Amino acid sequence: MAAQVTDEMEEVMQLLESEPSGSPDSKPLVQTDISFMRELLAILVCTGKAKQAIGVHLTHEQMKRFTDKEVEKHYKRYEAHVGAKTTETLTESFLKFAINALGIVVQVKNAEALQNELQNDYIITNELSDQAGSLALKCGRMLAVINVALIRTKHIDFSPPHLLIEAPPPLLVKAAEVPSLAIPEVPSSTTAE
Repeated sequence: MAAQVTDEMEEVMQLLESEPSGSPDSKPLVQTDISFMRELLAILVCTGKAKQAIGVHLTHEQMKRFTDKEVEKHYKRYEAHVGAKTTETLTESFLKFAINALGIVVQVKNAEALQNELQNDYIITNELSDQAGSLALKCGRMLAVINVALIRTKHIDFSPPHLLIEAPPPLLVKAAEVPSLAIPEVPSSTTAE
């Protein structure tokens, strides 16, 4: 076991050493498309969502004068905004789903209060944020489909009466009410005199 761990550590170290350094003459691992970034920022300006998405009110004139570094800076702000909103939405949807699933098994007194308390808990929010980020990296654009599924669960009635099978009533029945158990009446005979 220890030999396997050291082999894996050596492999990781070799990968780290073989990666290009951050020197100016080395090429970045991911080529940034400045024109794409400019276009996205221009869309934010046109729709009036630049202030909300990147925290700065921009005009088209300002956008035209941006250097590539300024475009990257504002685009990174936009990515941070999108990441935060994605995490918030996924966390809220997952908690709602989990509370609905819990409601199937046990009775939840106040689902809204429980969801608010869970969302305000630092540890839970932090862990769910990490998981949402990991999910976003793995799934990419498929995240929208996952979120649709989670949102749909918000609108499904998971209340127990629809899911539980009713137990039959107890067997406290009078013998006269059940025909097979009723004692047949024998007509009285008048010849016995």
